[in-house]
Order: sequence, then structure tokens, then C-alpha cells
Amino acid sequence: MLSHHIQINDHPFHYLGWGDRNDPVILMLHGFPEYSGAWAEVAEDLSRDHHCVAPDQRGYGQSWAPEDVNAYRTGKLVGDMVALIEHLGSRPVMVFGHDWGAAVAYALAISRPDLVSHLIIANGVHPAPFQRALAAGGAQTAASQYIHWLRREGSEEQLAEDDFAKLSSLFGASMDMGWMTPERRAAYLEEWRRPGRMRGMVNWYRASPLRLGQPGEVITDLPEMPTHTLRVRMPHLLIWGERDTALLPEATEGLEDYCDNLTRVTIPNADHWILHQESHRVAAEVRTWLKRL
Repeated sequence: MLSHHIQINDHPFHYLGWGDRNDPVILMLHGFPEYSGAWAEVAEDLSRDHHCVAPDQRGYGQSWAPEDVNAYRTGKLVGDMVALIEHLGSRPVMVFGHDWGAAVAYALAISRPDLVSHLIIANGVHPAPFQRALAAGGAQTAASQYIHWLRREGSEEQLAEDDFAKLSSLFGASMDMGWMTPERRAAYLEEWRRPGRMRGMVNWYRASPLRLGQPGEVITDLPEMPTHTLRVRMPHLLIWGERDTALLPEATEGLEDYCDNLTRVTIPNADHWILHQESHRVAAEVRTWLKRL
């Protein structure tokens, strides 16, 4: 594994790289509240025959963390990854997203299909099925109520209190955190303590256009989400940890309508933190899928 510091659009960014640079590239996009190191286990496995690249996305880790909420609009996050792909000099690339990283991965695949050869998602959601689930007032609406709290001004200070006790509690809520060793927690704390990172991380939620009501509230005036403008045209693999309590199966219902070539794989004993709990299984599923294409 090598650590790289580069300039993207005149701002500092950091990424980790595994494997031979001449091998096919897999761009790995982490979610909240993780950072590039979240991909270590999966990347070490896949780097036997791929060049795995995991950036600290905007607001995270050692990358640029602007204070302004508008700096975290989807188009800007996607622009960072377009510039990184261009920096790598290899296109198109495979893109692998998890959690919020999946949101960027989907947006990149939809808006710049020329840069994405394959799309892989682990416990992440396409914007259209997810928005419908959030607006339905059912189980996903209830499971996502924490978003209201995160969007409030000052939530970043509360997350950081008592050595990030609130963030740690949110991180592991109803999930299996057996993978979080003392060494790994120390690494996370190092990243979370960097100046401005808590605000940057929470700004992803504040900048998102996703609409969320209260439990039981149905939102009926959603914008149009046509399949032709939100289409995933390249081969797409969705790996799903069945025990996820943050993202529920209903958040992916109807995904087939938006995809030309979708493969679903369910892993029963994993939850939202599938990349850590079942890293070898995840890598094996990716390899199996690629061989079948």
C-alpha cells in the first residue's frame, strides 16, 4: 500500500493505492464516517490482479475539507473523482462504492459513463429507489431519522464530544462492530480529529437534495426521476449485507428499472459494515462476477 498526496482542481487530496499500476483500476469510494483506509482488507485481496485506488473524499481524512455546505453538492463530489480518474491516466475504470461513496459512484456512472467500465456497490443505494423509500413513510423513513439530527447546525460539535462518543455510537448502532479493534479505532480517531473534518463529513448530509419526512409521513410531491436520465448502462454488481439496519432492502426495490445489466448478491451474515466483516467474500464475489461477464 502506498500513500499519495496530489492536487485536484487546485486543492489537496490524498489517496491510498494497492497493486500494480499497470493492472486494471478499481476506484474505491468510502462512506460516512470512514476514510480511504476502510478499503484496506478488500483492496489487499483484489490488488493481486487490480490496481486499487481509495481516496479520502472531500471533507474526509487528509483531503480538502471546505467549510461551505454548497461545496459538497453531488456535482462537486463527482468532479473530484473525474479529476482523479484523469490523474490516474487510465480510463475507463471500475468504480466500487459503499454508503455515501455509492452515491458518488452512481452519480459518476450515470453522468460520465465514458469513465466507468463496471459499477460495483456494497450496501449503497441508487438515488431514485432510495428517495422513493425515504418518502414512503415506512421502515426506511424510520431507519433514516438520524439524518435530520446530522443536518442540524452544530451536530459536528456534538459528534466530537467526549472523544467522539456520539459518533462512535452512531457508527455502531445495531451493527456488529467486532471488526473495530483498538488499533483500527485509533486510526479512525486520528482521521476524525483532523481540523474541519467533522463539519466536512456532516456537510454531505446537509448538501444532499434527498427529502426525508417524519416516521409515517408520506411525501407525494417528489420530482420526476426518469429512468433514461438516471440509467446505469455498464455492468453493475450490487453486494448486500442482509443485516443492515441503516439501509433496508426496500431502498433498492425497482433498481432493475434503472440498470441495463444488474447482478445482485446477498450475504446473510453481514450488515452495513460488510467491507470489514466479509472482506474476502466481497472480493471473491467481485472476481466471480467479473469472470462471468
